[in-house]
Amino acid sequence: MAVFAVVLIAFIILQWLDFSTNQDQRITVPNLERLSLDRVDEQLSELDLRREILDSANYNPDFPPYSVIDQVPLPGKEVKENRKIYLTLNPSGFTKVEIPENLIRRTRRQVEPTLRSLGFEIGTITYKPDVAKDVVLEMRHRGQLLEPGMKLMKTSKIDLVLADGSRRYGMEEEDSTATAQDPILNDLEDEEYDF
Repeated sequence: MAVFAVVLIAFIILQWLDFSTNQDQRITVPNLERLSLDRVDEQLSELDLRREILDSANYNPDFPPYSVIDQVPLPGKEVKENRKIYLTLNPSGFTKVEIPENLIRRTRRQVEPTLRSLGFEIGTITYKPDVAKDVVLEMRHRGQLLEPGMKLMKTSKIDLVLADGSRRYGMEEEDSTATAQDPILNDLEDEEYDF
């Protein structure tokens, strides 16, 4: 009788646990991708599910702002009622990134990978006369000169002004100053014109 009573009590406890924990009741997780939070709340409340927002990911232009770009559990999984669905949202736009120092007078091979690693794109490349070759003289965005510490949105295009290595800039400057400061050369030129 004692053994029968133990078996009967165990059976009743197991049945009660099944009923109280809704073992047989499963809810299929819906696909929440690209939905706004209002739409997410509507769908989850209908299914007796809850949500929790994780940190936002990097901005993805393929998704609407503040929409769901990832969820755990994945769509199609079966869960119990009142289960939390963890969501990752798309931010409203790209984050701003600071222009680093020490890029001016660095070579193009050093500057381009640095800018790309920060999320920028390289725009047009132009050249200016200078003693050096392929050294960055200026960085511009939409015509505006960029200074270290300025902030731009990720994926912004940065135009580079590079040195062409022609040495013309320095030589022209030296020639013009030498002519202006040497009165003997000026007198000789004047005398030549008198003949």
